[in-house]
Amino acid sequence: MKRYAALFALIAAVSGPASAAGDADSGKDIAIKYCARCHVIGAYNKFGGIGSTPSFNLLLGLQDGMERFESFYERRPHPVFVRVPDVPKWGDSPAYASEFTVTRQNLDDILAFVLTLEKKDLKRVPVVGGVGPNARQRIMGATE
Repeated sequence: MKRYAALFALIAAVSGPASAAGDADSGKDIAIKYCARCHVIGAYNKFGGIGSTPSFNLLLGLQDGMERFESFYERRPHPVFVRVPDVPKWGDSPAYASEFTVTRQNLDDILAFVLTLEKKDLKRVPVVGGVGPNARQRIMGATE
């Protein structure tokens, strides 16, 4: 239980309201080095990433997008390879990607970079058959 108490205390200390307090150029470098292997990062790797992984732009367009960026290191699958100072490794699973340590400065830098990206308008995300409602929504009579 102490382990989780320390983790929650660290998360509370590291997480905070989104701001551009960091260095966006450093944040971009971090994102390219560690995040682009799975995520599309703006225009950097438009056709990269893993198909089931949301792009940074799409995440930014979500209602809770910034909260997701602020707490990415505690969201699956990140705890397997993202380390937080003074927090024990979450389990014995081996990392399947290069491990890296996220600090408050790293997080501020990543957030500053993310705030430079264009939000993806989720109502304009292409779907099979065009832009707009997906097949189920069209069948159910959605007009938006």
